[in-house]
Formats: sequence, C-alpha cells, structure tokens
Amino acid sequence: MMHTRFIFLMLLPMLGFAIAQDDKETPTEYGWKNEMIGSLHLSQSTFDNWAQGGEDNVAWQINLTARFENDQEKTNWTNSGKFSFGHIKIGDNSSKKSVDEIGVESVLTYKIGKYLNPYSAVTGRTQLTAGYDYSTDPQIEISNLFDPAYFTQSIGIGYKPSEMLQTRMGAAIKETLTRDHSRYADDPDTVDKIEKNRIEFGLESVTDLHKKIAENILLTTKLELFSNLEGTKEIDIRWDSLFSSKISKYIDVNFNVQFFYDRDISKKRQIKQALSLGLFYNFLK
Repeated sequence: MMHTRFIFLMLLPMLGFAIAQDDKETPTEYGWKNEMIGSLHLSQSTFDNWAQGGEDNVAWQINLTARFENDQEKTNWTNSGKFSFGHIKIGDNSSKKSVDEIGVESVLTYKIGKYLNPYSAVTGRTQLTAGYDYSTDPQIEISNLFDPAYFTQSIGIGYKPSEMLQTRMGAAIKETLTRDHSRYADDPDTVDKIEKNRIEFGLESVTDLHKKIAENILLTTKLELFSNLEGTKEIDIRWDSLFSSKISKYIDVNFNVQFFYDRDISKKRQIKQALSLGLFYNFLK
C-alpha cells in the first residue's frame, strides 16, 4: 500500500504538467529526427602540507545519450540509448567505479487516434565492466557485463497528451539474465536449485517527461513500473530524474537522482544521487 501511494505522488506533478499545456496546433514534420549528446565531467584536488588536511583525489565521468525518431503519418518508431561510465580515486587507494550504466529502448507506435495509440516496445539494461563490494578485504565482484542483464518486451496502449509528456501501459515479459552472479535471478523459494535466469509475466507502465523549466534548465524524468501481479510489494520501480543546465555553449551542470526498488534484489529501496559540472557537446541535432 505504501508503494502504491508513493507511485501516485510521483505521477501527480507529471499529470499536472500535461494539464497545464495548451491545445495549440503545430504543423507536423515527418521523417527522422536524430540527436546525440555527450559530456565529460572532471574533478581533481591535490594537497601538499595543507594544515586543514585532505586527500588527493581525481574523478571523471562520461555520459552519452542518443535518440533516433522516425515519425510518419501512421507510425512512430523511437529508439533511445543512455551510456554513463566513470571512476574515482582518493589518496593511495585504487581507482573505483563510480557509475556504470547502459540502457537502450525501442518503441513502435501505431497511430489510430489523437492521444491513445497501440504500441510495442523492447528495453534492455546492463553495465560495461565488473562491479565490486569494497566493504570486504579483498574486494568481491558482485556484477559484470550482462551479469545481470534486464530485458523487457511489452505491448499495450500509449497516451501522449503533449510533446513533453507521454506514458504507456501494457502486458509485459521481463527477463533477468545472469552468468556468475545468480542472486539477481535466483528464486529463494527453490532451496535445492539455483536459477541463473528468471522470466516474469505482468504489467508494465512507463512515463516520460521532458520539461523546460527555464531558458537553460531542462528536467528529464522517466518512471518505469513493472508488476508481476503478485502484490503491491512486488512492484519493481525505477525512477530516473535529471536536471540539466547549460552555463555556456560547451559547459553544463547535471544533477541526477535515481530511485530503484526491486524486492528480488533488496527489500529496501535504493537511491543514487550525482552532481557534476563538465564539458558538453551536441554531436547530432
């Protein structure tokens, strides 16, 4: 019940943005619209006989987002991808991974109405390199490339009240694939067997919002929900929000917050937050 209320509260501002939009018609331009944006964020500090103390440190992060959309009179095919990777080194400690994410999505929509249209979608998510638990000595590998990997296929109805807000809901199949780290897919109820792959059938809801808050500030948020229909506590939640601000043509500031809940991995919610300043470049527009 608590998660249901939480999801409703998260959806309220998105719905409010949609209601606030006017119905002004704009000419439709068909064809491909492509965009690819990359950014490099760096930070470094060095201390030498500094009375107040401190440790040398260096951190870097690469972000790449891409969107390729083919909009036609009867169909819309949108493909998007996200790649983030970074490391941090403090003092004499070895370099540690700070962020590692690969995500792709492809959505094909068939236009039969102004707002409600059927769709089919495929999404995938994994990471690039091994992840470790640094609380142990020696450190223990707990994840790797395609270990785990998450894939979802869904069909249903999409709703797009404005250019900045769209949502979809439908029947879905969620696949969790592993190799060496089976804990992401293993069923705890089968004590005599270790599963490396898990397939779940249920319902999926995905809501995207792109809101220009000010002339140089953009809010991008994506709320993904998946339910295997076994109870409200079994609803998987992934909410990724990014505030982007362009200071100049090639310099930007990003504030990213990710909320994640999957009872199969942890009974507690997971939160990641990152603030960065770096170089920005638009490869395609």
